[in-house]
Amino acid sequence: MTVRHQDPALAGQTQEPAVSPVTAAEITAILVRHCGLDATATATTPDASLEELGMDSLALLELQAVVADRYRVQLPEEAGRLSITAVAELVTRQCGPGVGPPAGRPGHTENSVLIAALPHLVWELTNDVAGWTGLFTEYQSVEIIERRGDTVRFRLTMYPDENGVTWSWVSERTADPERREVHAHRVETGPFEFMRIHWRYAEVPGGTRMTWIQDFEMRPAAPLTTAQMTDRINANSRIQLDTIRDRIERIAAELESTAPTSAATTAGATAGAGDE
Repeated sequence: MTVRHQDPALAGQTQEPAVSPVTAAEITAILVRHCGLDATATATTPDASLEELGMDSLALLELQAVVADRYRVQLPEEAGRLSITAVAELVTRQCGPGVGPPAGRPGHTENSVLIAALPHLVWELTNDVAGWTGLFTEYQSVEIIERRGDTVRFRLTMYPDENGVTWSWVSERTADPERREVHAHRVETGPFEFMRIHWRYAEVPGGTRMTWIQDFEMRPAAPLTTAQMTDRINANSRIQLDTIRDRIERIAAELESTAPTSAATTAGATAGAGDE
């Protein structure tokens, strides 16, 4: 069995991406997808700064990370004082030859599932990274490397593929319990130029809607194009989301079935003690 660690560097990647102006629409899409920006806010106040639009320090850090991945540009700490248009112009100015946005469109997928369970249970189970082998069907093992507050860095190892190859890589995710959101990215990107994942949880009639949003770009030497990987991620996300839903709903049903029994037993025990 061959185990391949997805190291960031791949051979034969000398092709330089074409540089094109970064638009305000692109920055807006990043802010909406990754930073929790209300899309309607920009329409009513187009000249407002990011801070005036409600982007806090965590949202700005996420914007900096996405821009660094996608455009190879480091936004300054004071970027929160800029408007979306000003941020787009700044990124465009800093994009030099070979470090600008790729000529092709980055990959983007969005998949969700309705889980008949309360948000706190869905949140607890899906953010227990060490227990992912019991939720997903594709992960053979999970190794926790480091924990820092709400951030966890870990190594995922998949089951062998059809060629007998076992893929493994390091990822990092930061949970935001107040917003019920998680931002994750691959540290060892392997065939990806970048891979970022945004998890969202919303309480809805019937339970909890969990959404996965993935933005990525394939390297020129990768075995799949960005379009091909988009199709693969969409297909696999559907399988994994359905599996996670079924397993969480089974756990929720088991908890619900045992709760009345436990309550009745406790009540009976209390009554008996009082009768003595």
